[in-house]
Amino acid sequence: MLLHDWLVILTAQYNDAYNLVQYKNGNALTTQVDVAFSQCPQLQPLPRLVFALLRNPLLRFHEEGVHPDCRIYLQCLFSALEPSSLHCAVYPVLTSYSTPDTLAYPRHSLSRAALITSGSPIYFLDAFTTLIVFYSSTADPSLPFPPPHDCLLRTTINKLKQERSITPKLMFIQGGQDDATAFENYLIEEQDVDGSGFTSVMGFVSFLEEVTQSVLEYMK
Repeated sequence: MLLHDWLVILTAQYNDAYNLVQYKNGNALTTQVDVAFSQCPQLQPLPRLVFALLRNPLLRFHEEGVHPDCRIYLQCLFSALEPSSLHCAVYPVLTSYSTPDTLAYPRHSLSRAALITSGSPIYFLDAFTTLIVFYSSTADPSLPFPPPHDCLLRTTINKLKQERSITPKLMFIQGGQDDATAFENYLIEEQDVDGSGFTSVMGFVSFLEEVTQSVLEYMK
């Protein structure tokens, strides 16, 4: 609740500072609230980071299946990471490849819609402690699986492993043949995924709508 309220207050103060909210009879107009921080690029990752952190095992209860040792481990890990690594651990980086040697797109949102829109055959997810190479079920069968050791994707993976303070777990998943749960659990922007296999009642779009309403309440 404190994390959620922090984002609401920050968003309200940002909108106020940039004079983005118009008032009518003392009430803020809904359509004018900017929850994406479009005027301030440095703040734009924050809504997704808060959204992801709210679904992270770090903030889950033992009753939800998260062992206390897991929360302590994550707290120690996160507190020791520098900002870019922490960003990756909280909201993983998802890139796509048209072939193991050709980068298609450097960053996707963590949603099935992004994968469908992209249409790329190969995806690489960097969650800091876990690296996943996922081949779409519609990928051309002629694409080598797993990717060859001398390709761009493997070079990228090896470079990341060398730079990490802890050695990440590497997984290869072939869509349509292997169990893709490990990969799909990271697509947290979907309404039915929260990163831990638990059913969530709110996707990222709904989360932004809820933040908008909370900002309006705060600014009354």
